[in-house]
Amino acid sequence: MEVQETRVQTDRVLTIPNLLSMGRLVGVPIFLWLILWPVFDGPNNDGWAIAILMLSGISDYLDGKLARRWGQISRLGQILDPAADRLFVLSTLVGLTWRGILPWWVTALLLAREVFIGALLPILSKHRYGPLQVSFLGKAATFNLMYGFPLLLLGDGSGWLADTAGVVSWAFIWWGTVLYWWAGILYAVQARQLVKADAAAAAG
Repeated sequence: MEVQETRVQTDRVLTIPNLLSMGRLVGVPIFLWLILWPVFDGPNNDGWAIAILMLSGISDYLDGKLARRWGQISRLGQILDPAADRLFVLSTLVGLTWRGILPWWVTALLLAREVFIGALLPILSKHRYGPLQVSFLGKAATFNLMYGFPLLLLGDGSGWLADTAGVVSWAFIWWGTVLYWWAGILYAVQARQLVKADAAAAAG
């Protein structure tokens, strides 16, 4: 498998794709505050939390698509986009698990993938590589999770709508979890290829 690199096309900071990623980062603490407020005897604002999650999923799709279409792929965007993805996934896991909506073992499975990827970063850094570009598979995994989580939150109720949302949410979450790990394994394969190529170049 060939390692592919997305070339930086602009040095601009204030591009629409970057602003979408920044907005997603701003939404992380707001979402966490909204979803955890009932835990601390505050009002239930799950509707707003669901709206923020859905907007995050939409912006996650748009920022990469617009960056490629408008020639606005930037180094900052290559850092912001995966950072926003991971922080939103982590904050959602914390919030839903704390509320008892998401089983702890699902959270552990997804967090283990983050630890797995995190362990590769020092190796890449040692060989003067930064974090690798997010793959289409990784984006698809995040897309599934970002649509599964709000549906799971919506399913934390009663009635036919909640029951339907609960069933659909788990379909998204299971697909997202499988794709998340699959993307992580491919990430490790790409990292290994880069390290091997670097070692071969040094030996030659």
